[in-house]
Amino acid sequence: MNKATPKISALLITFNEEDNINEVLANLSFADEIIVVDSYSTDNTLKLIRENKNVKLICRKFVNYTDQKKYALEQANYDWILFLDADERITPSLKDEILKVITEPDAASAYFFQRTFMFKTKKIYFSGWQSDKNYRLFRKSKVHFDQDRIVHETLVVDGASATMKHKLLHFSYKNYEDYKGKMLKYGRMKAKEEAKKGKKARWYHFIFRPLYKFINHYIIRLGILDGKKGLIICYLNALGVYARYKELKQLQS
Repeated sequence: MNKATPKISALLITFNEEDNINEVLANLSFADEIIVVDSYSTDNTLKLIRENKNVKLICRKFVNYTDQKKYALEQANYDWILFLDADERITPSLKDEILKVITEPDAASAYFFQRTFMFKTKKIYFSGWQSDKNYRLFRKSKVHFDQDRIVHETLVVDGASATMKHKLLHFSYKNYEDYKGKMLKYGRMKAKEEAKKGKKARWYHFIFRPLYKFINHYIIRLGILDGKKGLIICYLNALGVYARYKELKQLQS
């Protein structure tokens, strides 16, 4: 008798994702359950989620990314977890690979997904994003989130990790102001994380850390080959680093 195919819980955490939510929910429709934990969105996100009858919606106050994702993980009914951001999309090839991987007897505990960064509708090939990857598929029974990280959360894996062959599409750049807002937000949250560890902001951090970020991504990691798009992305990533130390300085005082 054939062993039953493992079931998948697809998880999302959201806030004001009206531009993404319908597409990502449709993208995840092959999962056996979809759970969205929303931080009380003020746009049409909640209305659009509620129109999807096969989606379980939970509204919960946002503390930080790790706290929210840990909570979402606890709500899942199945061991295999597919945890996406609202601006990520699974290609048909990646979907087929996911469904194959979870049936393998020697499957890893967790899988990295490489991501193709999208500047609106155009692919970015460099700018520091060429090696970008994150855990997106894993077994609930084999992982937990590192509680010391509150942004760019870290998954601690018990067992082997592997990397999927096909890439995830990452539609992170919608427009200049939106991406700038993300970088500033991440920078400020990173500052809170570092403040808890007792780190201090010095005058030279405001100059050399953003400058290094820009040079590393634009020159060393070939952002210059992405043209104007690469210049914008590398500048805004460096701005996020500046925001981190500005916030850290304020937290010190």
